[in-house]
Amino acid sequence: MFTLIFVGVFWGLLLFTFTYTVSKKFGAYSIPPLINFLAAFIITAYGFVYIQRFEGMAYGFLGLGFLITAILGTISLRFLAGKDERKPLVKRDKLTLIAMPIIFITSLLILIYSSDNYWIIDEGSTKFVQSADHEYENYYRVTTISEGSKQVTLTLGEKYMGKDIDVEKVRQNDRTERTVHIGEGENPNETPYIMIGIDEIKEPLIVKTTEGITFESIVEKVKKK
Repeated sequence: MFTLIFVGVFWGLLLFTFTYTVSKKFGAYSIPPLINFLAAFIITAYGFVYIQRFEGMAYGFLGLGFLITAILGTISLRFLAGKDERKPLVKRDKLTLIAMPIIFITSLLILIYSSDNYWIIDEGSTKFVQSADHEYENYYRVTTISEGSKQVTLTLGEKYMGKDIDVEKVRQNDRTERTVHIGEGENPNETPYIMIGIDEIKEPLIVKTTEGITFESIVEKVKKK
């Protein structure tokens, strides 16, 4: 939450600085905070009307950041410039008009590249129960959750008793690959499981460990039976 608000404040400052620099030429200093107010409204409305769900709330926090800069910008105008006072754009202003879009695009690309495209729904371990049929152990199951998103549940059996599971990465290229790391757990008599949510699955789905061990879906195991 706080990260999204911070990003909104940062982008809001970029927008305010850009529009304030442009407004110097026309003396229209009331425009920059109004644009930030408008951006806050559009971003928030888009999230709650079109995106909805948990992801829609993320747009709300982002819009809150723009709202904060709009309020701060309105207050700061009393000290930045006189009423309707036109000012010629100097070299520093022209550099600002070039730098602000570059900084915005760069920060947006960094955010897209570094953001996770999945979320953890649940993880833990359950008490192991001995069974004569080991064919239905160590599998994943795909189910549909809210608004068409998918849940991928990986359940491990006796071979992984006493272990735990962590998501290493989820790749979305021409197919979806979910890579997990299996390490030592705290419950030696329990087997691990993990559930993650993902907006979209591009077939074929591959679920594997960092060591290259690939798991089958429960559907594939049943068909083989």
